[in-house]
Amino acid sequence: MSNATKTGGGFALSAIAPANASLHRLSALLTLFLLVLGFAATSPAFFTVNNGLTILLQTSVVGLLGIGMTMVIVTGGIDLSVGSVLALSGVVSAMAVKAGLPVLPAMSMGILAGAICGAFNGLVITKLRIPPFVATLGMMLIARGIALQLTGAIPISGLGDAFGALGNGALFRMVELRPNGFPNVVFPGVPYPAILLLVVALAAAYLLKKRQIGRHIFATGSNEEAARLSGVRVDRTKLYAYVMSGALAGLAGNVLMSRLVTAQPSEGVMYELDAIAAAVIGGASLSGGVGTISGTMIGAFIIGILRNGLNMAGVSAFIQQIVIGFVVIGAVWIDQIRNRP
Repeated sequence: MSNATKTGGGFALSAIAPANASLHRLSALLTLFLLVLGFAATSPAFFTVNNGLTILLQTSVVGLLGIGMTMVIVTGGIDLSVGSVLALSGVVSAMAVKAGLPVLPAMSMGILAGAICGAFNGLVITKLRIPPFVATLGMMLIARGIALQLTGAIPISGLGDAFGALGNGALFRMVELRPNGFPNVVFPGVPYPAILLLVVALAAAYLLKKRQIGRHIFATGSNEEAARLSGVRVDRTKLYAYVMSGALAGLAGNVLMSRLVTAQPSEGVMYELDAIAAAVIGGASLSGGVGTISGTMIGAFIIGILRNGLNMAGVSAFIQQIVIGFVVIGAVWIDQIRNRP
């Protein structure tokens, strides 16, 4: 059921939704602030520069996936394949480098592979009328299977320093040589993945707020039939959202594999849940028609800081999965309460 139907009309939705979205975003921002204070109180190393850079690097991948997921969720869909597409895209980029292609064209091929996976999702959903949950679940298995088949389930290593520049490089990094000849990092700089995330987030926010395709995405998610009767090409709009989600998963795959300087076909498992959680925590509604990029960024940092703080507290990875699972359930529960008539 669409948001417009539940509120009894589009006019009621347009009046209520912005206030609800702003309130939800403020509550997410308050949660983020409380998490920072809590972890800073339990660990003096939390506020160090190095830990801050670690959080930025960890959040960049979830943030990129979350931006694409937000576009899909706003249309009223879901994309469960982004973790597997991330792995496949990274493998494609690494194989292209191994084949002798320069790093930039090779990574472009990885992004293209992600976009193709997204296009497949969009076409299956719009042309075959298969529900997004089932269609993207199928792509999750397909993409993971292709990645494992291409590599024989063996990581691709020996990709060179140039391949690792995107994930490990930083802007304004300052290094000086000590008298003994060893380097000393004066300022670690701003990581390239964090800059990339900022650029992509600003571009996506502009697209959703200022461009026609953004208005069509919101219209499709709010009331698909009304959008179709208003002249919106609903199928093409959905296809665009899924292609963007796939392409951004491909970009996230390049960032992650570049950080590792190794293409791991088994990477990205359960990343789709982090992306969904980031979008929903930030105010996106699983019913469609509601969501912002700024809210998703807040949600991504909540996930990133939560994982980082639990790591520093010595909490095992298994317990972290339990905590994140409860966070996902809680975020969806809040979304359901928000959308009740």
